[in-house]
Amino acid sequence: MLNNDKNMLIDIGKVFLNTFLFLFACFLIGLIYLIFLSKDLPSLQELQKFNPEQVSKIMSSDGEVLGELYFHKRDVVKIGQIPKDLRNALLSMEDRSFYEHSGLRFQSILRAVIINVLTVSKKQGASTITQQLARNMYNTIGFKKTITRKLKELITAINIEQTYTKSEIMELYLNSVYFGHGRYGVQAASEHYFGKDVDDLELDECAILIGLLPAPARYSPINHPDRSIIRRNLVLNVMRDQNYISDLEYASVINKDLPNREIVKNYGIAPYFTEYIRRELEKIDEELNVDLYKDGLIINTTLDSRVQRILNQHFNKSLDRNQKIFNKELINNDTKLNYIATKNNISSDSLINIVNQDTIIPTKFRNQLLVQGAAVVMDPSSGSILGMIGGRQEESYLDHFNRSSQAKRQPGSVFKPLIYLTALEKGSQTTTQLLNQPLAIFIDDTTHWNPQNHDGSTGLLTTLREGLKKSLNLISVRIVQELIRPFDVVKNAKLFGISTKIKPVDAIALGVSEVIPLEMTSAYSAIANNGIITTPNAIMNIKDRHGRIIKNFIPNSKEIKDENLIYIVRDLMKSVIDSGTGGSIRWKYKFRSPMAGKTGTTNSKADAWFVGFTPQISIGVWVGMDDPSISLGEKQFGSSAALPIFAKTIKDVYDLEYYHVNGEKTILIDDMDWEKPKGVVTVSVCSETGKKCTDICSQKKEIFLKDNQPIETCDKHATPLSRFKKN
Repeated sequence: MLNNDKNMLIDIGKVFLNTFLFLFACFLIGLIYLIFLSKDLPSLQELQKFNPEQVSKIMSSDGEVLGELYFHKRDVVKIGQIPKDLRNALLSMEDRSFYEHSGLRFQSILRAVIINVLTVSKKQGASTITQQLARNMYNTIGFKKTITRKLKELITAINIEQTYTKSEIMELYLNSVYFGHGRYGVQAASEHYFGKDVDDLELDECAILIGLLPAPARYSPINHPDRSIIRRNLVLNVMRDQNYISDLEYASVINKDLPNREIVKNYGIAPYFTEYIRRELEKIDEELNVDLYKDGLIINTTLDSRVQRILNQHFNKSLDRNQKIFNKELINNDTKLNYIATKNNISSDSLINIVNQDTIIPTKFRNQLLVQGAAVVMDPSSGSILGMIGGRQEESYLDHFNRSSQAKRQPGSVFKPLIYLTALEKGSQTTTQLLNQPLAIFIDDTTHWNPQNHDGSTGLLTTLREGLKKSLNLISVRIVQELIRPFDVVKNAKLFGISTKIKPVDAIALGVSEVIPLEMTSAYSAIANNGIITTPNAIMNIKDRHGRIIKNFIPNSKEIKDENLIYIVRDLMKSVIDSGTGGSIRWKYKFRSPMAGKTGTTNSKADAWFVGFTPQISIGVWVGMDDPSISLGEKQFGSSAALPIFAKTIKDVYDLEYYHVNGEKTILIDDMDWEKPKGVVTVSVCSETGKKCTDICSQKKEIFLKDNQPIETCDKHATPLSRFKKN
């Protein structure tokens, strides 16, 4: 009997030992497995450094959001900005004991395990807000319903609770959870669904957002309004039961309709500019070690939203007008109509039908049928881009081709100031006279070029001032042939920031080599800025999400020409505005401030330009067809197709009284003019010969370089009777 008892005790001991060893082995295996799982989970240090993806914002110089860069739309807000109703709704539906537990609810876990085992499913969840945050924060945890994922989630949840306060956990959760339609976080969701900031949400709107959480696609108020109302009312009902809202509050919102919010894609006021910024940033993101789409950067740009809106208004109206002119002429021009029809393998009648319908022009025909354009507004001294348009701005026509910074177009006569500058630099004077008569230039033994003035006119001896003022092609060509070399013009074009290939041929006189509108505007800005060229600048600085400056952008400035020479060139260009081809700026559009500029039209009428400036503002405008073989219209000169955009824009910009540069206001002064430098003198000359006048000459005032003023006295009017001599 004793032996049996002894043997029984030994057996019990063995069972106990084996059980202990088994459980200990299971514990060790479990511990090892947990340690293994923890290897790819965030450490406490990594948890402390956690920063959720945030939207990077492109800002105007006057503080307006122009555009956003992101993979997932997420705006981070502080817990204090989130309404109490929204926080209470979250607690009611997702985690009622949030402030009592340490990241896990063991009763809920046990209940979920029992239900899932009994039903042989994985439908019952038991996640706290902290566990859900763990999933949202780190991809290494995953979302697939497995035991491994759940264990990773539990480990990370415990670590989160050790790292953050409850308020911080709720803040992180509400800024990272997915609300549908590509929106992460309550701020992005509030903007998308209700068009307001999160701190302006009302009770019913808070309930709608929290109701989305289990299945955003299923309960979307946009796609499934009936389901959304049911979910909202459920949330409100639970909030009332949990005493988060009163019966009166419940009754006041339970029968409300869903907020009416029409969701439209917002391209912002400057879509081409924001795309230009994005491309510029992508050139340096690796150098700065930033992620444009995740790091919540603040990109402060030079664009003034007020200037941009003015530019948009007049650009859009003018392009509509130019489109109507083009359509009307096309219908009545069989040659052009048949050319475009043949090019697109379509009948002329079908083409007329497309134009007459006044609907969206199909993509296939836009190169030949859609009038396009580009415009740039700059501050000449700082190089800051204040406004930019790169093409048609209607949503249907928006594209990724920025014609202001990417298009290469023939400048026509807007290139002529560089021709005249080169002549003056080589010793010519404003009074230098050339014959305004046709000439033939032989290109080879069988080919010759016969340039003409734009209106077919001719004349006798004509001064350089008159030649530029009236945009006489024959004078420009004779300058290249008789006074300078084409190669000298090419050198100056490069100095003025023209990066495209300019061919050193006689036809350079008429602007046949292609240029980029932004660069042409910058070149004119250098003339406005007394011969100092400043690289076009679009970004002031980049800040991180905490407001620390990552990089300041300081434009490069360089003096490329003597201010005395520039003053004379600019004075010639002022004549274009005061009494030349740009005269309508004065008599039609009533802009009176001192300014200079130049019209430009290519021979084919495929390109119409106006570029002009005051001491404070430069604006370049190009209008044309993407297909350079298609004419805008027989009467679509730079003065009629492009100049109106310039004139109306600059007049309204001056009415603003100021604009922003580097975040500071620059006051616009209506009567500001350029100061005459000491190296320029005013001389009375004979109005016929341009030489120093005698007492009997018909006189006029003209300006010259101090070292290159007339030294010869007029010999045509040497005696009182000489003016009556026959020529």
